Amino acid sequence: MVQEDNIYKSNVNAGFRKELAQDLEKNLGKFNDPVVLGEMLYKLLEERENTNRILKNILAKLDALEEKGVKITEKEDIDDLLIPEIDEGIISFIRKAGKATAEDVRKEFNYKGRNGASARLNRLCELQLLWKKQVGKKVYFMLR
Repeated sequence: MVQEDNIYKSNVNAGFRKELAQDLEKNLGKFNDPVVLGEMLYKLLEERENTNRILKNILAKLDALEEKGVKITEKEDIDDLLIPEIDEGIISFIRKAGKATAEDVRKEFNYKGRNGASARLNRLCELQLLWKKQVGKKVYFMLR
């Protein structure tokens, strides 16, 4: 039974190869036609222009993102960054706790509501001093 399957497969492969070879021979003749070559080059040029347009849009968006946020790349830059004392306190609180929510910061620093604590934490994320992760309904802030 296994031999019959192999024979069948080899017959199918031989038929497929023959059909493929005929198709290639037929299409290779078209490549000698300058009109076909010109059309292919035109399509290639169109695709290249589309790709360049897409890349240009991506680069513009990246530039806008870089302008929006302060980029900190080295640890020394973080130490040199001047931030308000309350933000330094929040960072040291998170350093001790490992992670914190806006509610934790509200309680620790006696904010009246979570909005003030959330705004401070989000600003520290924009400065790339913290990062945040949502777990269920809670958002945890951690040091980078």
